[in-house]
Amino acid sequence: MRKTNLIQYKELEKFIRNILLKLNVSKFSSIAVSKGLCDASLRGVDSHGISLFPHYVKSVIKGRKNGNPNFKISKKYPTVALLDADHAFGLVAGKKAVNIGEKLCNKNGISAVAVYNSTHPGALASILLDSAKRGYLAFAFTHADSLLKSFNGIRSYFGTNPICFVAPRGKKEPYCLDMSSSVMNWNKLLRYRKNNKKLPKGIAADKFGLDTTNPKKATSILSIGNYKGYGLASMIEILCSVLTGMKFGRNIPSMYKTSIPKKRKLGQFYIFIKNDVCVSNLNFIRKISQLSKEVNSEPSMNNKKVLLPNDPEIIISKERDKNGIPIENDLYQQFQKISRTYKIKLKTINN
Repeated sequence: MRKTNLIQYKELEKFIRNILLKLNVSKFSSIAVSKGLCDASLRGVDSHGISLFPHYVKSVIKGRKNGNPNFKISKKYPTVALLDADHAFGLVAGKKAVNIGEKLCNKNGISAVAVYNSTHPGALASILLDSAKRGYLAFAFTHADSLLKSFNGIRSYFGTNPICFVAPRGKKEPYCLDMSSSVMNWNKLLRYRKNNKKLPKGIAADKFGLDTTNPKKATSILSIGNYKGYGLASMIEILCSVLTGMKFGRNIPSMYKTSIPKKRKLGQFYIFIKNDVCVSNLNFIRKISQLSKEVNSEPSMNNKKVLLPNDPEIIISKERDKNGIPIENDLYQQFQKISRTYKIKLKTINN
């Protein structure tokens, strides 16, 4: 039996979308989730891509995620919107926030959208990259359950709270920084645990707050740059929970350990900026293109090119778009089970 299966992006996206539609998930939600998960895997972000789909299926069946959300939008100030996501898929809440934020930004040059009653949003880049292609600079933030070891602490308080920033580069794929506050995300650690693989040093800590390379003993993940990553996580927590009225820190229900019907009530926060607020659109694209070329031309080590954030993902996406998205056999078997249950065929390239 093959250890890895290859599936074309369009086939995979159609399969996920059709499964969700069979589960009575709305068209808008089905498109946002299927595209969001597949886009992440296409870019090589496997921990936040299609590997989440089996869990998402269970979540919508058990009621944690609402496949037909009744979005409610309110405003207190002209440039800021508040979105009640009604426990929608986090990717869906994000896409709705993008729609709202871009419209407000068109009127004012800058806007913000605070999201509450959301769920896990997957890869924030999947939500924001299209905005960059339409000419916006944008930030996205979300928080998560407590997994990041506190600086000088024994246990975790904040989540591995990520930040994403995108900017347009004209005809070239956008600039995109999408990173967590931790040196490794928890989903990737779980893969080490599942495969009985030893963790690299400086990744995780055990229940005593001590570094461990045993993924089964890991109870928290270390932050990037010690107190700097911890500080970044705290800032994102304030934006996504204190500002939106959601739970924070150790009060957030765990994604995997909490009873799956329980609502998680997560928050997200977005900022949108038109790229011509200071200089012309043409000038902005010319300068960011020049910046990209100069960085890529910097002296490098080991014959490896100096790259900007998203440059490696662009390379991977081109390769996977041509040759297919790889799916490890255990995940493929879960997809096949879903396929048989809902009688929707999933075609691999080798079929």
